[in-house]
Amino acid sequence: MSPILRKILGMNWVLVILMYALLIFGIYAIESAARHLPVSARLLEEFGSAGAYYADLQKHWILYGSVVYFATALMDYRWIRWLALPIYAISLFFMARVMGSDDEVHQLRLGPVIFQPAQLGVASGVLMISWMLQDLPRIHRWLGLPMVRIGIIACCSGIPFLMVMKMGDMGSALVWLPVAVVALLIGGVPFRYLSLMGILGFGFIPMIYMVVLPSVSTRGPERIQLYLDMLKDKPVDVAGPAYAAYYVSMAVGKSGMMGNGWNASAERGSLHDKRYIPWKTAHNDFIFAVIAEEFGFRGSLFLVTVFAVMLIICLYVAFYSRDLTGRLVVACVVAFFFAHIFENIGMCILIMPITGIPLPLISYSGTFAVMCMFMLGLVQSIWIHRHAMEIVKVPSNDADFCR
Repeated sequence: MSPILRKILGMNWVLVILMYALLIFGIYAIESAARHLPVSARLLEEFGSAGAYYADLQKHWILYGSVVYFATALMDYRWIRWLALPIYAISLFFMARVMGSDDEVHQLRLGPVIFQPAQLGVASGVLMISWMLQDLPRIHRWLGLPMVRIGIIACCSGIPFLMVMKMGDMGSALVWLPVAVVALLIGGVPFRYLSLMGILGFGFIPMIYMVVLPSVSTRGPERIQLYLDMLKDKPVDVAGPAYAAYYVSMAVGKSGMMGNGWNASAERGSLHDKRYIPWKTAHNDFIFAVIAEEFGFRGSLFLVTVFAVMLIICLYVAFYSRDLTGRLVVACVVAFFFAHIFENIGMCILIMPITGIPLPLISYSGTFAVMCMFMLGLVQSIWIHRHAMEIVKVPSNDADFCR
């Protein structure tokens, strides 16, 4: 049996099926959520609706992502980790360019491709942290000391975190917090260090909220204060700043068990068809509200369950990883996905403030879908290459070969 065929047969196919189930579900959700977006008359005549056009675009991104996914999965992650430093440096360069532009959505155009460098920064940062924590202690034992490990994680995650905060993209920046915490837990930092850092972190929260956050983001403190006011049932302006939070949560709350049905019309009580859900961002930031309204509690529960099973399988892969790099990569990928899922769903049900953050594998997000598939491809590569190579002696000619 050829090595490539052996790797293909050895893939975690449950993880593959769950990933593509979410991607396909996302296509249907995008077709309904993006129906109000403006498109040209030619595209409207060709596809029938704006939603069908954006769903078709998502299909193309999934095809590109599939190539990236299987190429990453079949390649040994020990080789991919050597790309961590150049990709990390490139992502910082791109983020620096976006910081100097006036683009409100923090996107960068390279030829026909438009992407957010912040997402590339997370993927490369995970590889960078995993690579350095395993290989630097081999150079000198002092590089494996707890304070050095903390410094590596702080630098690799703190620099892109501060750059994204400087852009004003609080949602993308907050993803770094659970990723860094998980890296500290899995990276071998003793519990006494973690406890001290946790105590100091909680102590600095008021200063960060009152002094640091207003200086780097104008919308961040306003959204947090609005969220706190709504939790306390204080009067808010539902026609102004509280518009999105109010109607998005209403769409989720009134959906019931069955929902209004896919692509429901205003006659069936759809708030999305009446454009109460912010229609310009319904296909990415608020897509869960559209799903909840149309598929009801059962559809929402199905979606959350599939996400949960997928992340649990990823943790299972981390448990069987053969080295620290594999465990760190998988654990950080799980933290990355969990942060996106929790924040995106949480802001639609008012347990989190409103932030512009997509739902992985579901939202229309172009290159972000490819990035998510790349990260899941890393998880798959760690599963395929979880067994260490064994050196076997051949008595006939004393040659060594790998089994």
